[in-house]
Amino acid sequence: MATDQIPSIPQSLRVLLLGQTQSTLEDDVGNLNLSETTVLEYVVRSDRKREILLKEERELSTAIDTSQRPTATVLAYRKVSHERLERRTSEARQIALRRSGARGIKARKTLIALEDEVKMSTVRLSQPESDIDPATMASESQEAAEMLGEIQTALDLMGSSSADAKAKSVLLGLGFSEESIGQPMSRLSGGWRTRCSLACALGQSVDLLLLDEPTNYLDLPSIIWLEHYIQNLPSTVTVLVVTHDRAFADGVGEELLVLRNQTLERFRGNISAYEMERAKNYKYLNRMQEAKDKQKKHIESTIVNNVKAAKRAGDDKKLKQAASRKKKLDERWGMEVGAKGGRFKLNRDLPGYHLTNRDAIAVPEFDPPLRFIVPTTPADLRFPGALLSMEKVSYAYPKNKKLSVLQDVDLTIHPGERIGIAGKNGSGKSTLVSLAITGAEGTSMKPTSGTVTRHTRARIGLYSQHSVEELNDIATQTPELTALSHLMAYVGPEMAEKDARGLLSGLGLAGKIASDVPIALLSGGQKVRLALAKLVWQPPHLLILDEVTTHLDSDAIQALVLALQDYEGAILVVTHDRFFMRCVVEGESAKSIARSYRPGDEDEEDEESSDEDEASSRRRVVYRMVKGKLKPLEGGMLQYEELAAKSSMKMGKG
Repeated sequence: MATDQIPSIPQSLRVLLLGQTQSTLEDDVGNLNLSETTVLEYVVRSDRKREILLKEERELSTAIDTSQRPTATVLAYRKVSHERLERRTSEARQIALRRSGARGIKARKTLIALEDEVKMSTVRLSQPESDIDPATMASESQEAAEMLGEIQTALDLMGSSSADAKAKSVLLGLGFSEESIGQPMSRLSGGWRTRCSLACALGQSVDLLLLDEPTNYLDLPSIIWLEHYIQNLPSTVTVLVVTHDRAFADGVGEELLVLRNQTLERFRGNISAYEMERAKNYKYLNRMQEAKDKQKKHIESTIVNNVKAAKRAGDDKKLKQAASRKKKLDERWGMEVGAKGGRFKLNRDLPGYHLTNRDAIAVPEFDPPLRFIVPTTPADLRFPGALLSMEKVSYAYPKNKKLSVLQDVDLTIHPGERIGIAGKNGSGKSTLVSLAITGAEGTSMKPTSGTVTRHTRARIGLYSQHSVEELNDIATQTPELTALSHLMAYVGPEMAEKDARGLLSGLGLAGKIASDVPIALLSGGQKVRLALAKLVWQPPHLLILDEVTTHLDSDAIQALVLALQDYEGAILVVTHDRFFMRCVVEGESAKSIARSYRPGDEDEEDEESSDEDEASSRRRVVYRMVKGKLKPLEGGMLQYEELAAKSSMKMGKG
């Protein structure tokens, strides 16, 4: 859609794509010096159409105001027209390369005509000023004035004068501070550059905005701000979002497109409403199908009995009755209600030619649910005690000891507990996690003040935000490395190949994907699975998951939720994903939150309830990290969502 490969989309439609891993906007501002260009300037100048119009306006205005050279206006007009023609020709060349058949022939004819116009325009552009006759000069000067008026009108319509203010508002809404907006682009980390690319997309005037995973690297206040921003866009802007954040999808989605079996299914409403409606239709149509099958079986048996009885007694009435019933089975069997729920009418509900007089009962098919199978039982600790205890812990980086990242943090985690930490980016969550895990591994990172105590026999495992990046670095150094060979090398000789294959298969990396596909070619979600396999091959007593859902799709997130419900060790979750936090930490049902229902899940629902009863003694707490301090939330993730919503209302103002 973004590269004009769908012929039915008009070329006049402005389409902009924000990619998941690399924004296409980088090409538009690639000529900027990132060491000198500020973040605000980068976002403002990313609007390629606006930059071109501003350049054309400057050239035409300067030429028209130059009264000493009468031909200056003509030359500027010809130059601007020639550059426009070259851009159209370049776009037509790309279209001609991509299309085939009748459309390809038409595209190539258009390209040939444009190339001829470019040649003629080149000749006019190189014409000496002395050869331009007065009539041509007057005509093209008038056309230049009209072109300048059109450009100024276009700039006014797209709100060019307010571009700086709009860009600043978007950047503030996405979590940038006033100071960081004025800093050079070169100082931004990868995550902040992703936010900057998102700001570039949101700050432009487009007709169709395509957002692929826009919530990656955003904290919850920024996600809520983005929800409100999309909801309040003008009705002339269509937004197509690809996302695995279920809460965000429900917040912004007015219409749902489901890609299944290479076809698109359209539904008016968000994903939760779609799943509830789909489940409701399944129940209704499945019961109708069962009743029809039972009725059909009964009618078929009566037809056979009537035919036998008619043959014995020579009764023609019974033969006619049997023939009538057989005709009903052949022609009038299927849906008996219309699309709106009323009585089925052939001319209204099934127009055209069909082999039967009833539409078949189409019971919805459900994809098999994804399941993760991981080891769930850590080794015996031999003696009781807290796995991790932090008392009055403070931390400041060595280069700036006056600025404390953590202040007087108290946190105790016992076996089997579920602890969640939520907070803005940069609030100190990852630093707290690093103190918990790095000290356990004997590294030099220690708190500035306070004590960190760990159970002497406890194993602490961490999935960090950089786990996928670390696998990318490993894959770059050893391109032929696969998930299977890497896992076996990581664990050592104590893991047999069949055990490694079983562990990877349980996490969705089965068969040749594990043994033949290099790590470099795995998707982000598959690399997350490999990182988890390295983590749980020997289940840690304390499993720390720092933004583990970033690269996972919604089915994989639900599968991980279900797998962690059975995990017997303690779990510490750091995430902005509301759904994941409420399920894993607070113990809510994934089905009730997502409002999803799948056939045959009634027994699983009961089993899940019984599992929750068994785990009811677990301590479940959600903390909020704010200004380096850890504060428990009595209302859990819902309370934090309310606080984040209030915070998002203040963002974008400045």
